Amino acid sequence: MANKYEEELIKKAGFCKEKCPICTRARKGNRLARAFVKYVDRKICPYCKAYERIYGKKAYE
Repeated sequence: MANKYEEELIKKAGFCKEKCPICTRARKGNRLARAFVKYVDRKICPYCKAYERIYGKKAYE
């Protein structure tokens, strides 16, 4: 059974994967969104960090 910290990470990663307006556009190929996530957002956003930790790839990939 996952502890509370892991459950929260999974929930945040799911938001980034399915609902985040910037990250979803970056993964679809929008160059401006991709650049923003690559150079700014993934360094400060807890959802992007959780996505990278859970799925093992960058939030814009």
